[in-house]
Amino acid sequence: MDQQPAAGPRSATAAIETVFRLESPRVVAAVARVVRDVGIAEELAQDALVAALERWPREGVPDNPGAWLTATARHRAVDLVRRRETYARKLAEIGRDLETTTPAPEPSDPEDIDDDLLRLVFTSCHPVLSAEARIALTLRLLGGLTTAEIARAYLVPEPTVAQRIVRAKRALARKNVAFEVPYGPDREARLGSVLEVIYLIFNEGYAATAGDDWLRPGLCEDALRLARRLAALMPKESEVHGLAALLEFQSSRTAARTAPDGTPVLLKDQNRRRWNRMLVSRGIAALVRAKATATGAPGPYVLQAAIAACHAHAYSYEETDWRAIAALYGLLAARVPSPVVELNRAVAVSMADGPEPALRIVDTLAAEPALRDYHLLPGVRGDLLQRLGRTAEARAEFERAASLTGNERERELMLRRAAQAG
Repeated sequence: MDQQPAAGPRSATAAIETVFRLESPRVVAAVARVVRDVGIAEELAQDALVAALERWPREGVPDNPGAWLTATARHRAVDLVRRRETYARKLAEIGRDLETTTPAPEPSDPEDIDDDLLRLVFTSCHPVLSAEARIALTLRLLGGLTTAEIARAYLVPEPTVAQRIVRAKRALARKNVAFEVPYGPDREARLGSVLEVIYLIFNEGYAATAGDDWLRPGLCEDALRLARRLAALMPKESEVHGLAALLEFQSSRTAARTAPDGTPVLLKDQNRRRWNRMLVSRGIAALVRAKATATGAPGPYVLQAAIAACHAHAYSYEETDWRAIAALYGLLAARVPSPVVELNRAVAVSMADGPEPALRIVDTLAAEPALRDYHLLPGVRGDLLQRLGRTAEARAEFERAASLTGNERERELMLRRAAQAG
């Protein structure tokens, strides 16, 4: 494999950290297929990282660093498996069988799917784990999030998240959970969790909870690909199509969401001519499929996709059908009550009916424990106060929002808005 010239230790270390954060889900998924244990797979991925830290500063960063990490981890996985006595015995038996028999062709099951990342999602979402453990483990393995980032996202202590992840790995190993995409009722039982973690992985890429970059496009791309694959796998599931539609619509805005220097661009200031119309068309088609396969009231992902469609159909922020969006958020709040949904509804109400009724909604949310350290609450409140001419209060809210966010780009945006309000 060709390699780039060796760089200094500091630049090589930075490159390794960036590559590993982007590629670790694929490395873990590929290795888990060999060792059948996500805990061991993650350890072997970490071993590959250590090898990179030792070799890349001296030998240079490979042209395809992700493939290098995966190959290194897989080699160590194969060595580990070969050392197991049971594997050696089975390998000998398989070898004798291969000498005397002709292998039958593998069955072609239309419901089968050959996707290591999707296998990893379904494995991490096994019913033997609690809902909290499923989410934490999947965000760790597939999202590449640290325990600190997951803790911030869910407003829980970091040690709590760490314990959930450790216990989840042990539970999967103890129960000998198969590394597979399940069939029939087993697949349906895990579907809700799978949709949730794909949605959360996308959200972390769409607006990172921490770090120097507001966007993590690799996470968005992985989540969108998984949603598309799942929609092909389960064509009769309305919510699967709803999630796919939502992610298509959201992904269509990527190019317009940041300035050339990486500064976030708010929805109202985005150049909609930069929205990807092909992805918008895909979102519309997925939403049509979602509605066609629905057997009752629309689910939460279908409703969110419908909201995103309202934005996609509008030529400008002001021309958006805000009353329709506010009504859809009302349906969403009734289906899955959430203070975050109410906060989003308040934004739509502010555009449809003005900032005063929206501010009343936001003020009722101030006492919600889940939003106590949620930076978007003071961010929205600051925007409403600024529109009402209460600039001193708006400045204080923007400054509070800046103090609460863990993302450096978002902090800069809030501080800039505070300065403008002043």
